[in-house]
Parts: sequence; structure tokens; C-alpha cells
Amino acid sequence: MSDRVEPFRAIVISQRARALEEAGRSVIHMEFGQPSTPAPAAALAAVRDALQRDPPGYWESVPLRERIARHYRERYAVDVDPRRILLTCGASPALLLALLSWFRAGDRIAFARPGYIAYRNTTLAAHLRPVEIGCGPASRYQLTAAAIRALDPAPAGVILASPANPTGTIIPADELRAIAQACRERGIAIVSDEIYHGLHYTQPAHSVLEFAPDALVVNSFSKYYSMVDWRLGWLLVPDAHVDTARAYAGNLFLTPPSPSQQAARVAMDRVDELEGHRAVYARNRDLLLDALPALGLERIAPPDGAFYVWADVGHLTGDSLAFCTRLLEETGVALAPGVDFDPVDGHRFIRFSFAPATAHIEEALRRLRPWFAAQPRAG
Repeated sequence: MSDRVEPFRAIVISQRARALEEAGRSVIHMEFGQPSTPAPAAALAAVRDALQRDPPGYWESVPLRERIARHYRERYAVDVDPRRILLTCGASPALLLALLSWFRAGDRIAFARPGYIAYRNTTLAAHLRPVEIGCGPASRYQLTAAAIRALDPAPAGVILASPANPTGTIIPADELRAIAQACRERGIAIVSDEIYHGLHYTQPAHSVLEFAPDALVVNSFSKYYSMVDWRLGWLLVPDAHVDTARAYAGNLFLTPPSPSQQAARVAMDRVDELEGHRAVYARNRDLLLDALPALGLERIAPPDGAFYVWADVGHLTGDSLAFCTRLLEETGVALAPGVDFDPVDGHRFIRFSFAPATAHIEEALRRLRPWFAAQPRAG
């Protein structure tokens, strides 16, 4: 594997999609996991109020950290000291902060393949060594305790994602407990990416903190709270690591936007509105699951959460980037090529995002039905 940070090819698809739109084409964006639902109305009101006052400058909201701690107590029955929560400008800085502050250059970090492209690239950027573990349908495209026990030598850390990107699969509680035990026995630190928590359709996701209290947890307001452009997330670290993590955060990132922090505390209490958003995505998921087999896409990951469907198109192509590019040009539907998420087998996979508005999902399927019906099988 190259030690070079690779481009996010879905961004290349998106850039071409924007160019087509500027030329007058109608494009449906299903290439990113970007919520189409709005931030809670009360959060918008809170930020307008905050902007009318003098901003507090470099500021980290203690009330927001306390509210997040209460969230862990209420949803997962886990007690968290608010001082262990570091507010960040989204989940991406939180992931980088976790890797830089906990590990040392050259450490090996394991994670599932397919997996979010930033796990590989952020690990490389932090001068760590990514160890991608191929995971297929038998494990629901997720890491298992058995796979972690089989790693030789043991890595310094492992990144978990449940629900996962690009598959939407959730690690069941028993398996998550077994993973935590395997990591504890082998001295492997856990970094858990939980940004899709709240977006579930089969079973709620469990936090790794229920089984590994010393894990590092990344989360964000971007997905469930529909606040992607507010750039606000958090990193939860073990108590003994707080001072070190804060030293890194203060030097590298300072603090997230003050108005976003004001809005987020309000957003967390708008449960009815947020659950209404989840119902939209559940409907979109059902539309795709009903339609994809008729398109010839029967080998898909079971999307338990998030808003993605990972589909095998190996019978149609051996080049998912070229496939998605041609599909965009001919239908105006933008999808993500699988090579972003799996550099080994991703050439035969694509990722559908069902984050767009339901009407856009319906229109995309109308365009895709005749297009897929006309595709020859790959030689």
C-alpha cells in the first residue's frame, strides 16, 4: 500500500456533477452522506440569538459538554465526566486528535475494509501505519473479535465504526463486547467512530463505552442532528488522557465555532423533530431496498443504520470509478465509487446514499431503472 494520502474520488464525482449542473443538467446527489433534513428549528433560533450578542471568542461550552455527558447516561447507561469531552470542529478533527494524541509515529492501526476513506488517509497523515482487514458478507462487512485476535503482531489501535460507512451495518452488542475483551487482552486501544448513532432502522447501536470504558469515542452533530455545515463534533477520551488531548487540541484546533455550540445544546433536546428526520431516512431506505433487486443489484450489505447501501456491481464492471462517472453522465445521478472505501475489492462496488430528500430518491430510481436494464454484463 502507498504511504501517500489518496484523493476522495467521490469528491471528483461531485465536482463533475456540479459542472453538469452549471451547464444546465439536472443532477441528483447520492454521492455523499449529507443530510437533506434541516437542523432543528430551535437550534436556528438559538444561533440567531447568539449572533446578536458579543461572541465569547475562543470558547468551549461547559453546558454543552454536560449535556453530552447526560446523553451517554440516558442512552447508554454510561457515566461520563464532562471534562473528558473535547469539542471539535466536526468529527474529522476529532479523529485526527485521537490518533495524534494517543499513538506514536509508526504505530499500526487496524480497521475494516471496506471502511471510511479517512481512516486510511488520516492514519497515514499522522505517520501511523494502516492495517486494513478485509471483511465480507460473512461478518456483515464488520471487524470481529476473531479477526482482531488473529492479527499478528497485535496493532497499537483499532478503529471501529457502528453503524459503518459505507455499509450501514451495526456491530451487535455481544460481538462488540467480545471485541472489547479481545482488545483489552492484547493491549489494543479502541477508537470508536459513532457519528451515525441515532440513525438506526433495525436495532439501536451500542456505544463501545458500555464494554470498554477507556476507549476513545468520536462523534458529531453532522448526521443525526442534521448540522453538517455547523462543523461541530466531539472526542471523548479516558480520564488520564484529558490533559494530553487538550494540549494537542489547543495547539492544533483551538475551539469550534461558538454559535454552533449554542445551537447544538438546544438541538439535543428536540427529539420529536430529530426522530421525524430518522423516519424520512427509513422511508428512503425502504425505497432503495425495494428497488435495487429489480436493477440487478441483489448482493448488498444489510443497511442497519447510517444512510448507505453498499452494492456489488461486479457483474457489470471491474472499474467502479469509470462506472459511476458514466452513470452520472448518462443519468444525472451521482453515486460514490467503491474504490474510495476498499482499495482491493472496491472496483466492483458502489455506494448509494439515501440521505437526499425522498422525492429525489424516487426520481433517481426512475432514471436508474432503464439505465441498469440496458447495461451489458462484464466480460
